[in-house]
Amino acid sequence: MVYKFRVILDAEDDVFRDIAILEDDTLEDLHNAIFNSFGFDGMEVASFYTCDETWNQEDEISLFDTGDIPGEQKVMSDYQLSDILDKENTKIIYVYDFINMWTFLVELAAIEDQVLGNLYPETIFSHGEMPDEAMEKSFEADMHEDIYGEFEDDIDEEDLDMFEGDDSFEDYGFEENWN
Repeated sequence: MVYKFRVILDAEDDVFRDIAILEDDTLEDLHNAIFNSFGFDGMEVASFYTCDETWNQEDEISLFDTGDIPGEQKVMSDYQLSDILDKENTKIIYVYDFINMWTFLVELAAIEDQVLGNLYPETIFSHGEMPDEAMEKSFEADMHEDIYGEFEDDIDEEDLDMFEGDDSFEDYGFEENWN
């Protein structure tokens, strides 16, 4: 079977590519198809991230094993597309070049029969031109408004108990430095 993906650049203007690739190809093959179809040189590090239906990022699948124990972490080449993407799980996030943070929303749009004579992967449709620079990303945690409760900050009076009483530092061996 052939997986047909729409790969959308997270940018102000509409920039996307439709890519057809075999279901038993790996995430690394999809990575190669994406950076080629968008005109990157492929010299930068990249990762895929699993996500839920509303594009909330979950687990990272990197290009290289960056774990403490070699071979313990699974990488792009370890996953066939059909291992993590199907009719129910259609979305994945792709980030290329962690300095510029080119971010793409990758969605499985169709699963079709392979066309004999076609070479896969292939870019089957291209729309929009790549901007000169990636969009600036803002990473903010979801925090409720009253994060510190009744206090102005996250320190309360109990945290300051250690400073009560004698404020000489003689007991700490610092007296020679305070002359």
